[in-house]
Amino acid sequence: MTNSVPKPQSAQKLQGLVLTALFTALLLVMGFTPLGLIDLPIIKATILHVPVIIGSVLLGPKKGAFLGGVFGAISLWKNTMAPSLLSFAFSPLVPLPGESRGSLWALAICFVPRILVGVLPWFAVKLFARLPGNRTALKAAGYAFAGALGSAVNTGLVMGLMGLTLGGSFAAAQGIAGDAVWGGILAIVFANGVPEAIAAAVLAPVVCLGLDRVLRAGRVLQKLDQALPEHPAQKEKTDDTHH
Repeated sequence: MTNSVPKPQSAQKLQGLVLTALFTALLLVMGFTPLGLIDLPIIKATILHVPVIIGSVLLGPKKGAFLGGVFGAISLWKNTMAPSLLSFAFSPLVPLPGESRGSLWALAICFVPRILVGVLPWFAVKLFARLPGNRTALKAAGYAFAGALGSAVNTGLVMGLMGLTLGGSFAAAQGIAGDAVWGGILAIVFANGVPEAIAAAVLAPVVCLGLDRVLRAGRVLQKLDQALPEHPAQKEKTDDTHH
């Protein structure tokens, strides 16, 4: 007789795929509505990094990196189709200020930080899990730190790469001198990055703790179901299907 109960590893793999699909759908909904990308005169503010951070923490760095790639693809599309002042830094199809072509550096700025947003928070949570102390408090603190870290990585790397690779174009777009580039970048980091980091640090523990409880309860029920003896009627039905 073949056991009809799915193996724990197969069930966890299926659960991971389902959650990845749900987070991807959430990113798409947020990305193509005003919920995720807020059009500001200079740059598009975002909370799209929050589902990526949560996905990283709950699903691991590989699936987190995939979700970060989805975030980058949404940013590329939005900045191409509805450009703002600094969209040249997120899409090679948007011309640089005063030029007729874009820059391939835009792809690095658009994708590399977002992929790392899906990787680094997982390691932050694992680090907190190794610390001594109250496990619940440490878990909540780890999720909050992971949220702030992921947001800081997104804002800091995006703006840092922009300054390093497209600083001249940034200055031209802003109408400032070349030696004022980093001051302008820091102004955007504080104006957009700090509120985004606070939002991520608040939302990540709330959502992650809730989903973690649901996922752990599901795993416990699955183990109980596998430990219970098969009902005679179900056993007879299963045997009949194999004769």
